[in-house]
Amino acid sequence: MRIAVPNKGRLHEPTMDLLERAGLHVEETADRQLYADTVDPDVSVLFARAADIPEYVADGAADLGVTGLDQARESGQDLADLLDLGFGRCRLVLAAPEDGDITEPGDVAGRTVATEFPRITRDYLAERGIDAEVVEVTGATELTPHVEMADAIVDITSTGTTLQVNRLAVVDEVLASSVRLFARPDVVDDPKVGEVETAFSSVIAADGKRYLMMNAPSDRLEDVKDVIPGMGGPTVMDVADGEEDHVAVHVVVDERDVFGVISDLKSVGASDILVTEIERLVE
Repeated sequence: MRIAVPNKGRLHEPTMDLLERAGLHVEETADRQLYADTVDPDVSVLFARAADIPEYVADGAADLGVTGLDQARESGQDLADLLDLGFGRCRLVLAAPEDGDITEPGDVAGRTVATEFPRITRDYLAERGIDAEVVEVTGATELTPHVEMADAIVDITSTGTTLQVNRLAVVDEVLASSVRLFARPDVVDDPKVGEVETAFSSVIAADGKRYLMMNAPSDRLEDVKDVIPGMGGPTVMDVADGEEDHVAVHVVVDERDVFGVISDLKSVGASDILVTEIERLVE
């Protein structure tokens, strides 16, 4: 099983971190190496440009691919979208000069739209019955309205700062994108694909979660349960070689709740409270 991952750029490090946390440690590689093994002898990694990954997966050079939804949609390849990996979030937007007369999508009819995403842009316009000329550019898209190459653009934005600096205003959102795990349709049911998907999803599920362990008086157990905003009911066990009137309570809670819940737990008699991070959580 081969997974295509971004070889550089802002998506490379988060993807490599995800592989590591999922237990698929990538063996030491030399710079510019195309392939690498992982600790799982049945799984290897293919390094490629994010924009090329959908093609590699569709053509069979890789079975799975990690890349942005925008890249997958632009490729036009038939891929199965297995899992939102939760990073690389951005928006593909229609934007135009802020002091111009394009304030809604229909205003670009009969005009020119510059973009690095011509397929997505044409699909967007067609869905709305808008007839406009789409011009493909390979960079500095935000400059095209100011040099009379285009009347509007469709471009990626994360914070909107670049658009503001270039005096462009968002007219509409074309696509909300994030990094996903994609697969060829013919391998979706492969058990190894399921293992990789489960490993990745367990890392995502653990983000923002903490594991709480504590001792509590047996006669206050219901009070303890009432103040725990956990995932389902807590696990309750006898304390080995401990006081018979106490039990051990284990529970998973959201990180944002930890500060308040510890005070609440102490107020109902819980003690020896331990908070730990969670590497993976298989739900």
